Amino acid sequence: MSTPQSPIQIFQLLDNSNCGQCGETTCMAFAAAVFRGQRSLAECPRVDPSLIPSTEEEEKPIDPVEASEREMAQRMQELQRGVESLDLAAAAERLGGSYDGKRLHLDVLGMDIAVDQEGGLHTAIHTNYWVAVPVLDYVLNASGARPNGQWKPLRELSQGISWQGLFGQRCEKPLKQVADTCPDLFRDLLEMFHGTRPENGAEADIAAVLYVLPLVPVLIAYWYPDEGLDSHLSVLFDANAERNLSMGSIFALGTGLGRMLEKLAGTHCPEYRG
Repeated sequence: MSTPQSPIQIFQLLDNSNCGQCGETTCMAFAAAVFRGQRSLAECPRVDPSLIPSTEEEEKPIDPVEASEREMAQRMQELQRGVESLDLAAAAERLGGSYDGKRLHLDVLGMDIAVDQEGGLHTAIHTNYWVAVPVLDYVLNASGARPNGQWKPLRELSQGISWQGLFGQRCEKPLKQVADTCPDLFRDLLEMFHGTRPENGAEADIAAVLYVLPLVPVLIAYWYPDEGLDSHLSVLFDANAERNLSMGSIFALGTGLGRMLEKLAGTHCPEYRG
């Protein structure tokens, strides 16, 4: 059996009986535990033995990003349980969203994402843990503080210094690579995600404020190479970002944004080699 890429792939191997013989309350909880490496598929008494990998099978090294996704699978389940008891109508006003009587609607990069009472996400675009977890974190924990227009790099946020190195690799580096290789496409993509020109970003060659969540704007600024100087890209956050989103979720959104633009560049820019 190939290495599962999500708890859903493991869940599909189970019979969905929720028999409890494995010690977990549901088959989905067991699948999530297997994905996190806390349980073995062989502990399910109802699974087809042919689907259980041999103990002699060579283990593949786990990429740090994949390990983070496993943790986020568990985090998403925890957040969904929190949403079940949330008053979505009251949350809409706090979060800068709207409520249609059944679902809470949020504007994410110019696209509508709806959250139902079970914590399910509904949108026309594909979502993964890097988007879903920050959205649910925002729904449950955002204070409602409005952006104050003061821009800071991640390292200057109260908990940002320890995240800066990894954030640079997962977010700023891929964004810069797209901008370096396909500057016109990069500008177009920022506009496609409803980016607006900031009042204090005029000195950058390309600059846009993106609302990754209604109360969490991000300023992306890019400078072309000039007179022996390398190009430069900065991702800045509103000073109130941490009042509306945890640092882990800020990192996740940045990683998701970097991956999204890499994928689009690979599709629409022949020169791009991510």
